[in-house]
Amino acid sequence: MRARIAVLPGDGIGAEVTAEAVRGLRAIAARYGHDFTFEEGLLGGAAIDATGQPLPAATLDLCTQSDAVLMGAVGGPKWSHPDASVRPEQGLLQLRKALGLFANLRPVVPHPAVLDASPIKAELLNGVDIMVVRELTSGIYFGEKHRTATEAMDVCRYTVGEIERVVRLAGRLARERRRKITSIDKANVLETSRLWRSVVDRILPAEFPDVAFEHMLVDSAAMHLIRKPRDFDVIVTENMFGDILTDEASMLAGSLGLLPSASLGATMRGGLYEPIHGSAPDIAGRGIANPYAALLSAGMLLKYSLQLPAEAAALEAAVSAAIVSGVRPADIAKPGSAGASTRAAGDAVLAAIEPANRD
Repeated sequence: MRARIAVLPGDGIGAEVTAEAVRGLRAIAARYGHDFTFEEGLLGGAAIDATGQPLPAATLDLCTQSDAVLMGAVGGPKWSHPDASVRPEQGLLQLRKALGLFANLRPVVPHPAVLDASPIKAELLNGVDIMVVRELTSGIYFGEKHRTATEAMDVCRYTVGEIERVVRLAGRLARERRRKITSIDKANVLETSRLWRSVVDRILPAEFPDVAFEHMLVDSAAMHLIRKPRDFDVIVTENMFGDILTDEASMLAGSLGLLPSASLGATMRGGLYEPIHGSAPDIAGRGIANPYAALLSAGMLLKYSLQLPAEAAALEAAVSAAIVSGVRPADIAKPGSAGASTRAAGDAVLAAIEPANRD
């Protein structure tokens, strides 16, 4: 198979972790006889420094012409600006919107070998396997904004169509899993959540009668994620709630450095894949960032956009093998251990894919 992959390293540790993800994809391509080409583009703070814009036209052109997009992270205090339109994060929001990527998939599966890295009791983590489906292109992040010296306003807005499409995607995913959906909202106080709930009540029974579903308020869900995480299968929720809850859920896995994500649209081609962690400017350039989430994001790229499930499974298995072998970066290192370097973790994954491919 031939595929063109856009690589957007972004800021901070983004370049370090995406470099390891690209190495992993090259190794998979060599093992399975594929031809992957990689082209880099600017996004976020790096793009602001070079062009004055967080999403240059050239980067958007590259992404629209690629089969998939692999991203690192954006942002950092260097680019703090009173005008939100020129902040690094705005580039990512614009890119998701431009590519029509309305659903963000964030799997949360604690690895048995590193349960000790989580602050949650191990007995609560065994068997946890959650897929969070977060609506990505609407809600409060994209609504009308207004600020004066004495007040500020952010409008949360949803349409029926925006809710329908993400709920349908969650339904399709649930059919491939344990056939249970938890829809999370704040319908006791928010009109957007009441609309959300009414759409879920209409779509799921009519189109997915084989999938069980329930509603849960977001504050209750935040508590339930820690108390009984095994109860969840597929979670579907709006943009801001999904952003917050998945950071909370990362503590089930032990670290943000272990959680990948995929942002998908109406078709799987052209999806955007990124670790859910940030740019971590405090550790950038030190070679200690955890690349496993970026490598697992590359696995999701293989599975969804390139439709290569065997190759995706091989990359995921290689990451698991590296973890089991004891190669643990600083964020999941055992107490008293300095942790493996970013490069050493990548080497361990490549060795598990195919020793001959190790570079």
